[in-house]
Amino acid sequence: MKLRILTYNIHKCIGGVDRRYDPRRVAEAIGHYEPDVLLLQEVDNQARRSNHDRQVDVLGEMLGMNHRAWFPNVKVRGGGEYGNAVISRYPLVDTRNVDLTVAPKKRRSVLHAELRIRHGDVDRTVHVYNMHLGLAQYERKIQLRTFLASHPFAGLHHETPVVVGGDFNDVWGSLGRLLLPSGFRTAGRRPRTFPAWAPVRALDSIYVRGHVQLLDVARGEVDCARRASDHRPLYADVVIAAHHHERAHHGSHAHHAAPTRHGSHGHGNR
Repeated sequence: MKLRILTYNIHKCIGGVDRRYDPRRVAEAIGHYEPDVLLLQEVDNQARRSNHDRQVDVLGEMLGMNHRAWFPNVKVRGGGEYGNAVISRYPLVDTRNVDLTVAPKKRRSVLHAELRIRHGDVDRTVHVYNMHLGLAQYERKIQLRTFLASHPFAGLHHETPVVVGGDFNDVWGSLGRLLLPSGFRTAGRRPRTFPAWAPVRALDSIYVRGHVQLLDVARGEVDCARRASDHRPLYADVVIAAHHHERAHHGSHAHHAAPTRHGSHGHGNR
């Protein structure tokens, strides 16, 4: 089964140049690439600067993606919070938040979602992790080590399909070597995603592990993606392999499961 994963630091839907709040512009930048799973960072909830919107639902409705989870990281002055979100065309059967905060730095986390994807007549489970790492190099290294030791990741079989994406703030391109020993793979090239209007840094990344084939990784080039946030979206096409026993019975054909009307909404662990 082929999936398109898109990771995007949406900067609270506030433009990186014009500072204008415009969730429709973000939805347009996302929708152009027709993703199946979104990993979004800096997603506002009930903040005055974003019209007190619950952005995970605003964007999910605009995109017709009904399965959603959001967890807060940072309180906003004047009320509200922002954090990470997973929005999917496929059911989220479980979600949890893993705290990656390194005191006294700003709160950071990785949002885990377990997706159920149909392959032929059999469901396949895929684990996705959406992370937003810190600004200091030493902080990011500690955060990745914390993630690798966290539940349930540390207990997953090495063949279980896993996708990790997000804003790694990987200024020096050095974090990949911390993930590779655990079986992760990524594209040979790292598209530059920041700042959106003229990218010079590859801050955002997507990695896979297990029975996942990574076909391609690219950044969003549509015009609105240059203005909607201070990052560009980054997307990857992946193929989720069938279980060994499924290949024998179902061959290699996969079909998208039809989205249901009711989403799966996560709630924050404080």
